[in-house]
Amino acid sequence: MSDDSDEVLVAVEGSLGRLRLNRPRAINALTPGMIGTLTTLLEGWAVDERITAVALDGAGERGLCSGADVRAIRAGLLDGTGDATGFFRAEYALNALISGYPKPYVALMDGIVMGGGIGLSAHGSLRLVTERTRIAMPETGIGLFPDVGAMFFLSRAPGELGTHLALTGSQASGADAIAVRFADTLVDSGSWPAIVARLASGEALDPSVGRTAPAAALPAERGWIDRCYAGDDPVAILDALRRAPEPAAREAGTVLAARSPLSVAVTLAAIRRAAGLGSVPEVLAQDLRIATALMATPDFAEGVRAVLVDKDHQPRWQHASLTEVGRAEVLAMFAGA
Repeated sequence: MSDDSDEVLVAVEGSLGRLRLNRPRAINALTPGMIGTLTTLLEGWAVDERITAVALDGAGERGLCSGADVRAIRAGLLDGTGDATGFFRAEYALNALISGYPKPYVALMDGIVMGGGIGLSAHGSLRLVTERTRIAMPETGIGLFPDVGAMFFLSRAPGELGTHLALTGSQASGADAIAVRFADTLVDSGSWPAIVARLASGEALDPSVGRTAPAAALPAERGWIDRCYAGDDPVAILDALRRAPEPAAREAGTVLAARSPLSVAVTLAAIRRAAGLGSVPEVLAQDLRIATALMATPDFAEGVRAVLVDKDHQPRWQHASLTEVGRAEVLAMFAGA
């Protein structure tokens, strides 16, 4: 695999098709070109008898993928040259392709794996995390919501662990990723070359290649998480977190209060609806409706400005608090759902 300026590096080793995201300075943030390249290659390899499996990893030491290049999406929205809905439609179609891929699809979720990076990995057939993995769906902090089909897993996580991660965008370890069903097994980060060699030889691998039940921190917090995040009222959830005796719960309340109120309310409604959807494509269809609606509100541009452009971390959301977000406004985000 030669190092060049391409955003996706491609190689065939034995019977293994290899894909490497190659924007290491941006932690391999996804561009429209990358999504198109990955889609074309995966569609071709799906019917190529010479390819028995696919492996995905990321260039650089920082992580697999930090998500979509939301700064570029914001710039396109502001100057009228972008097509945010088209970007998300193509991204979600790629996520759906991966979720139903006819051959083993092995993803190394090493380092930072956020947003769109989860969409490229968590839908695979063998999801590997390491001692360096840090996962998150931080979208409520930039006026969006956990998309890319992540709600399928978050809504099925034990207790309210998925609700906690979805609403706050908090980071979690590789072991926690297994606990919330984003991943299958934990391997040493240095074992990847050997795993690739085994796949290239045609060997079929399963979660026994690593540790499927490593000690995780998040499940130990289920006492306050399950209690505080119960129900469908975001205002009540925030109040429960703020009043909880556990310091970790009150800290989560502080984080939640700083997120986009509209995003938090929409995310809670979305994760509850996702629990009743039977497949990843169904969740992705809901995601597209929500993403299209939220793009029409000012919170996305403002959130990206505050976090990634000016980096003042002082977003001016369109609602001052969760109490200002009306139920009808939330339901409007699901029009046609």
